[in-house]
Amino acid sequence: MKELFRRAPKRFTAADRENSQQIPDNMWVKCTACGELNYAKQLTDNLKVCKCGYHMRLSAHEWIGLLDAGTFVEEDAELAPVDVLEFVSAKDNYTQKLQETQELTGMNDALLSGRGTIGGLPLQVTVSEWNFIGGSMGSVFGERLARAAERAAARRTPLLTITATGGARQHEGVLSLMQMAKTNMALTRLAAAGQPHFALLVDPCYAGVLASYASVADVIIAEPGARIGFAGRRVIEQTIRQKLPANFQTAEFMLEHGMIDMTVARADLRSTLTRLLRLHAAAPDAAGHPSTNGASREPLPLRN
Repeated sequence: MKELFRRAPKRFTAADRENSQQIPDNMWVKCTACGELNYAKQLTDNLKVCKCGYHMRLSAHEWIGLLDAGTFVEEDAELAPVDVLEFVSAKDNYTQKLQETQELTGMNDALLSGRGTIGGLPLQVTVSEWNFIGGSMGSVFGERLARAAERAAARRTPLLTITATGGARQHEGVLSLMQMAKTNMALTRLAAAGQPHFALLVDPCYAGVLASYASVADVIIAEPGARIGFAGRRVIEQTIRQKLPANFQTAEFMLEHGMIDMTVARADLRSTLTRLLRLHAAAPDAAGHPSTNGASREPLPLRN
């Protein structure tokens, strides 16, 4: 009976049926927020923001598109994680997991680091890759970020960190937790050099990473709807035995409670960062002279 009432596809010729089988499966992308289908090409052109406004995740290499075309130069790519603790659990073998994730992402750890320009102004930039063990911070992640901050101080350029993470990497134990202190110490050198740290928090941003470098930036920006916090919502509700507000730990909630400085839609990020860099470049240094923000030319004029 099921076969009797099953609707046949509306195909008129054998050629139509053959062509239909050649349609790639990745032409449409379903939004996890509203459930609507987005044409893949149109979604990419819209920076992976759904028609409902939901900001889908970008890979670390996709985030590099925020910089001026062709200006990004990767640094510290040779640093690779090692399974010092020989971590093996009932569900996990760290060495095997590293190999699988490295093949999946084309990266040898969860942080992409380097230098480039935005709006013609130089900066150091780090981007975490969520698909690399949840963007977790291990020893290589922390070392790359610390080096990026120290290079920014030496080159007298700002630092931009773009972070999507689940926190510290459990597979490296205390070595992972040590990166919280190390990254913050490196940022004190950046502050001593008079250079700003701009943090962009994207969905999700949690735990030890948020509790260290991501929450101590000079300007903290978040994408609309991004989930930001230390412990997860379910853990907190089970601990305090209370129901939390519906918008708890969203970027909008954090902005309302003074935990971040602004929420910026993805389409406006480049112009916002350009303006911040220009404002910094125009600020006078300790001698009262305008800073060149690490550049050898005069800073660009501010927008009206």
